[in-house]
Amino acid sequence: MKGSATISLEDYEILKTAAGKATKGAAVTKLVTKELQVFLSFLCSRGSIKPFIDEFNRQSTASTIIVENDRARIEFKHNKE
Repeated sequence: MKGSATISLEDYEILKTAAGKATKGAAVTKLVTKELQVFLSFLCSRGSIKPFIDEFNRQSTASTIIVENDRARIEFKHNKE
């Protein structure tokens, strides 16, 4: 879509700052997700946590934990759409 809009410089600076914060937030979320996957994989290798993961997956509205060969992976449900 092409077009133009006029906004104040103050609003433009706020928009630039917000974009940077959103990008940083996404990167932090990705890092934390990987760390949680490592932790869950560690727990899976130490004992059966499948009943707890199944219950989490049943209740969670935002993510699903998938365990394959003692390795955990977290999938965000909103990324499936």
